[in-house]
Amino acid sequence: MARNARADAPARPAVQKVALAAAALFVLIGVLGFVPGVTSHYDELTFAGHHSGAKLLGLFQVSVLHNLVHLIFGLVGLVVARRLAGARVFLAGGGALYLVLWLYGFAVDRESGANFVPFNDADDWLHLALGFGMLATGLLLNNEVGAGGRPDTPIDRP
Repeated sequence: MARNARADAPARPAVQKVALAAAALFVLIGVLGFVPGVTSHYDELTFAGHHSGAKLLGLFQVSVLHNLVHLIFGLVGLVVARRLAGARVFLAGGGALYLVLWLYGFAVDRESGANFVPFNDADDWLHLALGFGMLATGLLLNNEVGAGGRPDTPIDRP
């Protein structure tokens, strides 16, 4: 009798589930940034720069570059989160990256060319929340399992 390999596979650890969900959400947000109606003032969407008047959900300032960054970050997350260590790196590293983006958004003049992505106050608060949330989740959610193998087990062997 044939066995169902999917049924025999161990359940994914919670950190992987969270990382995959976060990555899928980033892909969704990246796509929604290109949808008129979901993105208000869509006719003011520019490739990059602080003069983009488009706002995702009428709140978060976006540009084509900003949307592409969300898409790429989410797609990378979907790939790396398939492994336990990758899920942790995606969450913790992504959280650290978002905290850096929060600091950058906090420090940059909104009307200068340095605000090229672009960011507004709503983006900054979201980056702060994402940064702490992703970092804490990546570092603290462990399900009592290691990073995927023993230190003496080569990565290229099962």
